[in-house]
Amino acid sequence: MKKTAILFPGQGSQYVGMGQAFVEQDPEAAALMDLAERISGFPIHTLCFQGHLADLTRVLYLQPALTVINLICLQQLRKALPGFTPAFFAGHSLGEYSALHGAGVITLEDTLALVTKRGQLMEREGVAHPGGMRAVVGLGIDQIEAILADFTGPGVAVVANHNTASQIVLSGDAAGLAAVGAVCEAQGGKVIPLNVSVANHSPLVAGAVEDFAAFMADIAFQPPEVPVLFNVTGREERDPGQIKEIMAQQIASRVRWLSIVERMIAEGVELVVELGPKNVLTGMIRKILPKQSAINCVQADSPESLAKVVEMVAG
Repeated sequence: MKKTAILFPGQGSQYVGMGQAFVEQDPEAAALMDLAERISGFPIHTLCFQGHLADLTRVLYLQPALTVINLICLQQLRKALPGFTPAFFAGHSLGEYSALHGAGVITLEDTLALVTKRGQLMEREGVAHPGGMRAVVGLGIDQIEAILADFTGPGVAVVANHNTASQIVLSGDAAGLAAVGAVCEAQGGKVIPLNVSVANHSPLVAGAVEDFAAFMADIAFQPPEVPVLFNVTGREERDPGQIKEIMAQQIASRVRWLSIVERMIAEGVELVVELGPKNVLTGMIRKILPKQSAINCVQADSPESLAKVVEMVAG
């Protein structure tokens, strides 16, 4: 089998109908969605399959809904390839919880409980401190950092995601995003509003960190069975206590996605598999890979696309 990294998407990849084919075809996938409904207390089936995208995008509902689809995709891959062990797990923002479960750090039930609580706390902070996120394409991190260093307000704007060399996501309130976005456009960047309801990975949601850490205190974390590369550091961590601290800080910290992918490349990964809705991460990775790279990228969120992944992983 090929040396494979498994990645999970986060907020922004949701769509109505995600995961439906798996749930309709496999009772085990349906049971996993039922579990998500029981733990979250939300109508996950309706939100994912018949709901309005505005409801599905609401951070309160989105976090358990998207996570269970990621986990169903992992479940289906494992059923198709029993005994397969990837070289790495990673997840983008919310997707990091799916990676922790994949690596054996947290149980299925605790994964769903954690993302449900995380969504509740982040929605609370979003109501208290409204904001959003915007992707900036075409400017490098040094240019963005210089723009932010010169920004004196009013408003809040910070780098939330360092996704690729030329795609950086800003997070903040309306005034800050408008002002910084205008400077980015004046310097040749393209600014794209993102379909999220909260200013993730910014000081506007930092009020959730302490409460989320307290919630995690009673949940058992195990050392990863497979290396996990973390958003906050871009590196591997094995100590359960440190992982808890990282996951609490992750709410308001920068996602160092470029560093994660560069580490995988340096470690000789041959295949990158995105498990979950859409192919946002796959698109970003293709922009990061060196020209003429032999590394393949593939995404799966349906039985048909999963069959292709299974074939590629098997070599």
